[in-house]
Amino acid sequence: MKDVNAALPAEKLLEQLSDKYSITDRELILRAYNFAKKAHGEQKRHSGEPYINHCVAVASILAELNVPCEALVAGLLHDTVEDTEVTLADIRGEFGEAVKYLVDGVTKLTQIPRVSRGDQHNGQDIETEKAQTTSAAAFGRKEAIAHETLRKTFLAMGEDVRVVLIKLADRLHNMRTLGHMPEHKRKRIAQETLEIFAPLANRLGIWPLKWELEDLAFRYVNPEKYKEIAEQLDGKRPEREAQMEEIKTNLLRLLEKNNIHAEISGRPKHIYSIYKKMLKKDKPFDMVRDVRAVRLIVPDVISCYSALGVIHTTWRPLRDEFDDYIATPKDNFYQSLHTAVVYDDKRPLEVQIRTPEMHMNAEYGIAAHWVYKEGGKQQANKNYEQRINTLRSMMDWRTEVNDATEFVEAMKMDVFQDRVYIFTPRGDIIDLPAGSTPIDFAYQVHTDIGHRCRGARINGKLVPLYHELKTGDQVDILTTKRGGPSRDWLNPNLGLVKTSRTRAKIKNWFKKQQDEQNLAQGRTIVEREIQRLGLKDQNYEDLAKHLGYKTFNEFFIDLGRGELALNKVIRELAENDEGQDILAHISGQLPDSTSTDAIEVVGLKGMLSNMAKCCNPMPGDQIVGYITRGRGATIHRQDCPNILKTEDRERLLQVDWGHLERTYPIPIKIRAYDRQGLTSDITTLLNSEGVNILNITVGVNKSLAELRLIVEVKNLTHLSRILTRIENLPNVLEAVRTHPG
Repeated sequence: MKDVNAALPAEKLLEQLSDKYSITDRELILRAYNFAKKAHGEQKRHSGEPYINHCVAVASILAELNVPCEALVAGLLHDTVEDTEVTLADIRGEFGEAVKYLVDGVTKLTQIPRVSRGDQHNGQDIETEKAQTTSAAAFGRKEAIAHETLRKTFLAMGEDVRVVLIKLADRLHNMRTLGHMPEHKRKRIAQETLEIFAPLANRLGIWPLKWELEDLAFRYVNPEKYKEIAEQLDGKRPEREAQMEEIKTNLLRLLEKNNIHAEISGRPKHIYSIYKKMLKKDKPFDMVRDVRAVRLIVPDVISCYSALGVIHTTWRPLRDEFDDYIATPKDNFYQSLHTAVVYDDKRPLEVQIRTPEMHMNAEYGIAAHWVYKEGGKQQANKNYEQRINTLRSMMDWRTEVNDATEFVEAMKMDVFQDRVYIFTPRGDIIDLPAGSTPIDFAYQVHTDIGHRCRGARINGKLVPLYHELKTGDQVDILTTKRGGPSRDWLNPNLGLVKTSRTRAKIKNWFKKQQDEQNLAQGRTIVEREIQRLGLKDQNYEDLAKHLGYKTFNEFFIDLGRGELALNKVIRELAENDEGQDILAHISGQLPDSTSTDAIEVVGLKGMLSNMAKCCNPMPGDQIVGYITRGRGATIHRQDCPNILKTEDRERLLQVDWGHLERTYPIPIKIRAYDRQGLTSDITTLLNSEGVNILNITVGVNKSLAELRLIVEVKNLTHLSRILTRIENLPNVLEAVRTHPG
């Protein structure tokens, strides 16, 4: 019996190669196979098969796309630098600079926690990982690493698409073998594939990769629904295949009768696309499974429309089921005619009509120009350049976003989302991600129009700036003569801006404002807050370094721009001085002082109590209460000699320590124009913040009121928050901390 774990022979890969690959190419590929096999040695995958099988499988997927020889070689070698002793210098020496460049590009993308990789020693499974931690911090770090890897992938897509194709082939084979992975990883990897890698294949126009990635991922993301649809598809397969053969025969006869030569095939059913159709139409499987689909490939564009006319005159077309992607290609350059008709058996039949060139573009996408014969090479290269330029224009904001999570979310919105097509008043078409707003539209037309945008008319009617645009809308932007964007536009809660391209341009506008103005504004903000909190003069250079800035000027500028939140500065001030000890010092309260508010007397809640001087109980001690004459309960340690020798046992009470949350008494001063309800508004606000007022005095001189309070706050951030909220009350001029005495 053949050993299932035996390495796949190189001959199988070489047999798969098309005539495009020369004898020299094949020799180089064979040399790369032997090099990779030796480098990976006894390494195994989770399935137990030799690791070299994965390398061959990746190269095989790339061979189907007819990628250049150096990309296929890099596919064979893509894990050698990451997982073996091989270096990039070794790759360059053996296979040249181009292969080294591609392997280096893929290696840089491969910092994500491995799908099928780990440490390999003495033939042990290289995917054995350390025990997983369930802490939120660990999950956050893993997610951050994943997002950084995806950010690098997208940046690489704009530089050299071959690197991304190798990454997609690597992901596809990992998805084909995902069943061998530990269960806790399957859903995470599958979800990432569904959200990122399948849309990435779609954006590159490689539909077979997209469909297979979607179906494989859906199998693990929603196994119950996947199994349900798969079983129902298999249920009547023989009957359905017989029907399709009859339909294809009838269609060919009809087209030949009208002098239209065509190749016809049934389109395969993709489980995930069926599931999405069920969701979109809100119908069960039984209502969508009978949609049969065929694809016609005809010689030229004229034949496409001729075939469409013949089909529409023979069978009744279904309303809203016709799309002309030849006249208006999809944003990933896909072209075809789509229609649906009511066939002879009164059931719907979907039909796609395209030329061989369109079909090749649909199957191979951005890789199509490597597949063309020499005759069509020039046009293929032109299409390739158009695709690359379109991708780059979609991602022209990419250098502005350094945060990996924000970058990935931006890609999902700007690059992977469906598109809408909007008209300017002159009739020009603007292409935007679905969900875009008038502000996004304004910035797409011209950056200056975006800066000066103040309103919008859609189809002649005024709409709010958060209105979502729909395909076919005609948008007229209302502008002011001068001015700039509002900082509110960057607030994600308001939904005024959806695309990262727009967000980057708005941020850039604020960044280009005079640094001196931002520096002065930032310094004023910090100095005012420090003065309001009653803190001592701060060393701004140290503060800036703790916050990750090289100089305090950069720190002030970011604060003035709004890039740095004041709350973060306050937290750093507290942490630099050991957090709450700042307030302990301000309030004069010793850190180890104990409040009797932390004592809960069982059965007599609210009784006056005080700490016994004889034993001085502390939180954590076993305690007991003793009812005195006229002074409430005194709290003793249970081993206190006075308690042990007392004869009045009926005076003893069961008591316990309650929840101890330290607060600090802080004096504050409020100046305001006097008005009715001023004191009530302040006390109501403090009550809503959970602040206890220990003392309050009010003085009024003419129309100016001055209130002095002692309030209990939890920490420095809490103090800053309540002072800010008080200052936002009507008529209040200032609220500041004062020094005792």
